[in-house]
Amino acid sequence: MSSKTSRLPGFHKLTPTERLRVVKEWAGLSDEEVKLLSAEGGLPLDVADRMVENVVGFMPLPLGIATNFLINGKEYLIPMAIEEPSVIAAASNAARMARAKGGFKAGSTEPIMIGQVQVVDLEDPFTALIKLLKIKEEVLAEANRKDPVLVKLGGGAKDLTGRVIDTEMGYMLIAELHVDVRDAMGANAVNTMCEAVAPLIEEVTGGRVLLRILTNLAVERLAWAEAVFDKEVIGGPEVVEAILKAYAFASADPYRAATHNKGIMNGVVAVALATANDTRALEAGAHAYAARSGRYLPLTSWWRTEDGDLAGRIEMPMAVGVVGGATAVHPVAKVARKILGVTSARELAEVMAAVGLAQNFAALRALATEGIQRGHMKLHARSLAMAAGARGHLVDLVARRMVEEGVIRLDRAKQILEELTGGGE
Repeated sequence: MSSKTSRLPGFHKLTPTERLRVVKEWAGLSDEEVKLLSAEGGLPLDVADRMVENVVGFMPLPLGIATNFLINGKEYLIPMAIEEPSVIAAASNAARMARAKGGFKAGSTEPIMIGQVQVVDLEDPFTALIKLLKIKEEVLAEANRKDPVLVKLGGGAKDLTGRVIDTEMGYMLIAELHVDVRDAMGANAVNTMCEAVAPLIEEVTGGRVLLRILTNLAVERLAWAEAVFDKEVIGGPEVVEAILKAYAFASADPYRAATHNKGIMNGVVAVALATANDTRALEAGAHAYAARSGRYLPLTSWWRTEDGDLAGRIEMPMAVGVVGGATAVHPVAKVARKILGVTSARELAEVMAAVGLAQNFAALRALATEGIQRGHMKLHARSLAMAAGARGHLVDLVARRMVEEGVIRLDRAKQILEELTGGGE
């Protein structure tokens, strides 16, 4: 029986180097493996150690640039951090095709996030709701006292609404603060305001406040993008027809819709990672929004124009920021934002919506014409070649052989590498 234990008192008090020493002993890591984990790159260790807990090193991701994007008449190079091959190439190619009809048109709502305050143990929740709404201005004033800087910038708590919900634990009153968070993602500001107004809400309702937290279903913080793809540029009327049938499949079947939306999030999340935004909040909001009707549906819609071209639109919650949180402290995120050239959270949200639409178009076109695997596996072959131990020019040689043979597997990559190197590199 192993004598190892994951119970490590005081682990959090150690320096990252000391923690890594403990982990090295635990897992039997080599000096080379330790060196890989601790390679700083663009994020200094002392900054990482203050961003999250129990830091021992880094997990780098490739950062690529999607080209060709024209959004609202402005040219963009878009940094994307992702481990999956073909995503950045697909986005760039889709953006190139969109240029024939003027690129992407994008927009967004004001950056309103909703904070929820759960009130329980109420004798009459409906009367309590009426009482609460009567002191709306008082509640908003209390919330705004917590963030005078945000208020000065034109943001702050703007509205108070409420709902009575029937749960398996009885009726509950949910008070909802609607907060304009300006250029931040806004979670900290909203949560702080929810906590600040809790005593006042308890006092007026006679109930007990339990949860005080924002919702990631940010239905008042939406971004959208639209584009028209010239039928001749994308391959002719039959390609338009094929894409529309692929979209009809996703609209009718939640199993297909889940993968349809996953492809959208390939693009959205890659930009979010590059700019150090909260990818989990975006995923939760997107998928909840896709299911808001009671059925899980695509986040995009596609149709044929009068001229026979393909038109598409995406709409989804986009809670992203360009100030505060990791976006403000991660050095690479700052550089990525500089490359992107966005000046506000709303502009970033609109760019991300356009990337999501581009990604969806590229996936649908590939699936409906040549199949997704052709381009994807070409790039995947390179990853397998590297996994087999190939380096430098050998990566391309091994990958090319696998693609030509149509056998793209790790065991074959190893065989080809041995043939090329005579059993040794």
